[in-house]
Amino acid sequence: QVRLVESGGGLVQAGGSLRLSCAASERSFSNYAIGWFRQAPGKEREFVVAIGRSGDGTYYADSMKGRFTVSRDNAKNTVYLQLDSLKPEDTALYYCAAGTVISGMARHYDYWGQGTQVTVSS
Repeated sequence: QVRLVESGGGLVQAGGSLRLSCAASERSFSNYAIGWFRQAPGKEREFVVAIGRSGDGTYYADSMKGRFTVSRDNAKNTVYLQLDSLKPEDTALYYCAAGTVISGMARHYDYWGQGTQVTVSS
């Protein structure tokens, strides 16, 4: 089992940046692909990006390319999501999840964090 904890969310003005972190305490963290998803109020959960076990494989949702960047540091058991040029429509609860494959589908992930809130003001 992997316990995931997200952090780094907050309130930012449009055009600003945030860096989200997804941390785990288990050394088995490096055995998992990590996905980021987000969910805005009243909307369905949306895939953002996924990164492979070693960090050399990534998969972005088409709408997320260019402004968001994922990376991981297995020595720190942490995956990062850099959010740049934020827009009000990026406002959502951002979750990370651990699974065995890089996928844009939530059902491929076995373990989920509690999420971190990102709010972008106009």
